[in-house]
Amino acid sequence: MGDQDALIDLQRARRMTISVCTLAHGRADHLANLVRGLNAQQRPPEELVIAVMQEGLYDLPTVTFPIRQLPMSGGTIPLAAARNAAARAASGRHLVFLDVDCIPDPDLIADYARLLEKHDVLLMGEVLYLPRGALDQGIDFGRFARIAEQHSERAAPPVDELGDCSDYRCFWSLNFAMRRATFAAVGGFDEAYVGYGGEDTDFGRAATTAGVPLHWARGARAYHQYHPHHMPPVHHLESVIANATIFRDKWGHFTMEHWLKAFTLMGLIKLVDGAYIRARDVTSDDLAFTQIQSDEPYASSARVLAALDAGRPAIAQE
Repeated sequence: MGDQDALIDLQRARRMTISVCTLAHGRADHLANLVRGLNAQQRPPEELVIAVMQEGLYDLPTVTFPIRQLPMSGGTIPLAAARNAAARAASGRHLVFLDVDCIPDPDLIADYARLLEKHDVLLMGEVLYLPRGALDQGIDFGRFARIAEQHSERAAPPVDELGDCSDYRCFWSLNFAMRRATFAAVGGFDEAYVGYGGEDTDFGRAATTAGVPLHWARGARAYHQYHPHHMPPVHHLESVIANATIFRDKWGHFTMEHWLKAFTLMGLIKLVDGAYIRARDVTSDDLAFTQIQSDEPYASSARVLAALDAGRPAIAQE
């Protein structure tokens, strides 16, 4: 490579500054592992911006790039507002959003940088799910690649570097990236959504409505760290109902239909005059049922619905 080529590469690298944005409430160990993953990048980010949705900031590992923690006010878990706050505070030309449970593969930032230089689109990187105990001996990307699982209800990585995503409902904010200017043009996440559920689908709908294509990216892989989970998320019942209603009022139909159907079959909610209302309180039996898959790397809503449709009180383990 000649001196001129090297200068061009340097100038290009300076132009494509990248900020990583995440949000966190609890899960200090998961966040620390995300930070360690960023510190292992082949092409480090210019910064990490964390929207902190708890009392007190995090004590984080020492890294080679700046980390800024933004305290979020209020007693709720404002997922949409927190993502917007992190994006506003970020200085990078490109934005990479990672869930607090993600550990980025060492090539994630480089993959996104390369793709965003060529494509002004919304990119969704690969996600693989780690089983319980995967981190007992620390971060080992070679081992992660061998033991992590592909979600059965998510698209597999595309054959080419990009794969079209024609259904905005497939968007989720676990691992995605876009140009900062494009994120601003879409309008960010709608902060009417408070708590859990709906804001991702709304953002996907807003992006496609604004003419921003959604694409699956080959590479840009993140490993999702294990944690216990409920399927459907009965512990977020109220916010799911409220946010599904906000989506209906905005776009003309409900979202999170699979969860609403499960809640209905469980007798937790009912549809009255076109509106979902709570039918009864969540019980310990509901919590136990929705944790049947809790020991697995991820939860399958299809298996839950199949069990409920069949009238079975539990999900048969496979």
